[in-house]
This record gives sequence, structure tokens and C-alpha cells, in this order.
Amino acid sequence: MAAFPNHLTLALALLAAGPLAAQDTSQDTAAPESAATETEQTEAAPADPATTPADGMGEPYVAETHGDWQLRCVRTDDGSDPCQLYQLLKDRESGQPISEISILALPEGGEAAAGATVITPLETLLTQQLNITVDGGQTKRYPFTFCTEVGCVARVGFTAEDLAGFRKGKVAVISVVPVADPTRTVDVDISLAGFTAGFASLAKTLPQKQE
Repeated sequence: MAAFPNHLTLALALLAAGPLAAQDTSQDTAAPESAATETEQTEAAPADPATTPADGMGEPYVAETHGDWQLRCVRTDDGSDPCQLYQLLKDRESGQPISEISILALPEGGEAAAGATVITPLETLLTQQLNITVDGGQTKRYPFTFCTEVGCVARVGFTAEDLAGFRKGKVAVISVVPVADPTRTVDVDISLAGFTAGFASLAKTLPQKQE
């Protein structure tokens, strides 16, 4: 599956755009095998936040690194920089980047304790949904929201129980089905090394409640 550039600001915008998808617990139903529409890729890749100086408004930057996770933020003029916990995901065999996940902490009291944007390549078979498994446990399925020239996007809501599983786990696996070969499943590892410390730092970036 093809690699693609990563976009922190896109992920932030997607999470703010609307409701998150909860785990799909319904039974599989027959549906046409729809694929993402291929759109023309541009040659110029965006600047990597890991190497871009954080001296301009709207510029992404890496605030902290925890294990295999980066706390990436976008600089604002009032200093309330929105942040996400980010990991670039690579193909097991080639080591090439093929997916990414960005996690946003949410205020307490809601059904979802965190929101996530997962972006997969355009060659993903959307009807098979996004599957996430932690340490070989129960697989949870989430629908894709839409596709852009960057890739296919799933906006996911994680419960407190989901986050507890990430803290205890070692590896989560994203599984998708490629359009080119619907009989095959592509598994991509999400390292959970550093997740606990990373999410704790992320939670501290939430606006404090007014007394």
C-alpha cells in the first residue's frame, strides 16, 4: 500500500469537525465493495513538524517525545497551543510509512475519553472498516469517515476502557483490507511504548475548567 505525507493540522481539524465514530458492534452486512476515489497526489510534501522551527503562528512542532509517541502541537498567538499524541505507522516488511494515528484528549464526563484520527492509504477498501486489536485481544471495528488526497480517514472515539487497554498493552494492530486484493488483510503495528506518559502529558494540555 502506498505511503503518504502526514498532516498534524489536518488531523486537528478533523477531530474538531464533528462527532467521533464509536465502536461498530453490528453484524456484517452485504455492501458493495466501494473504494476510495483516487485523487491526484502533489509532489511537494508538507514540512515535517519534527524538523520545522516552532517560531511562527500555525506552525506544528514536537513538544515532547515519549517512547514511540510524539506530543505534537500547533503554535497559536495566545499560547494555548492545541496538541495531539502522534505516531507514524510503518509497513512491517518495508519499513515505509503507510498510516498514522493522532490522539486528542477530551474533557471528562463524555462517553469518549479521547478522540483519534487514523489515516490509511487511498487503496483501502472502505466497506471492511478499520479494525484495531490490542495484544491479540478483542478486535474493535470503526467506519471510515471520508477520503482526501492525503488518504482515507477514520475518526474514532476511545472510551476510558480503551485507553486503559492501551496503557497496559504492548502493541496495538490496525488492520485494513486493500482494494487491489480483497482477500488479504494488511496489519500495521502501533507501538504502545510511551503511551501512558504521553497521554498524561497530552491531558495536561486540556483547558482547565473554570471554578
